[in-house]
Amino acid sequence: MRWRKLNNILHRDLGYFFTGVILIYAISGLAINHLRDWNPNYSVELRKIKLELPNDYHLITESLIKKELEKNGLSGDFKKYYFPREGQLKIFIKNGSINVDLNTGIGKLEKLTRRPLLAEMNYLHYNPNIWWTIFSDIFAVSLIIISITGLIVLKGKRGFKRYGVWLFLGGLVVPVLILLLFYY
Repeated sequence: MRWRKLNNILHRDLGYFFTGVILIYAISGLAINHLRDWNPNYSVELRKIKLELPNDYHLITESLIKKELEKNGLSGDFKKYYFPREGQLKIFIKNGSINVDLNTGIGKLEKLTRRPLLAEMNYLHYNPNIWWTIFSDIFAVSLIIISITGLIVLKGKRGFKRYGVWLFLGGLVVPVLILLLFYY
């Protein structure tokens, strides 16, 4: 078998096999790049709710809190509560909490909801265990092979020597510039 044919088979088969993992790392990488802008693992629901509770904290009971939560569509979510300071009530609910001003009865609800698929992709991106680390190392080596074999898949005027070399060099310019401008 000629080396070019072997090159193309290796490039194709590794590319097919690792496409799912490439997408996982690319999508979660985009999400993780913007941690300052959002939480990629959870969506945060913030809303105000009205709770009819007495001003006197001595009169507030677990059953009264549960009744008020039920009125606000949060039945079954109650965990516990406490009073962080006078006039304030903090209620812990499933995947969140509510801070209540006892003078107004206004509660600020903060509830986290796991983002489906994205949370799992981010979990894998952070190398959760030894088995994923081994697989990720194999994947990294395969990416090197995919990259090198990809350079010589095409031949002729659209091949690496006449056309691809310029795109290859152009792709190297960006990281080199970033390093020169921000690292050194």
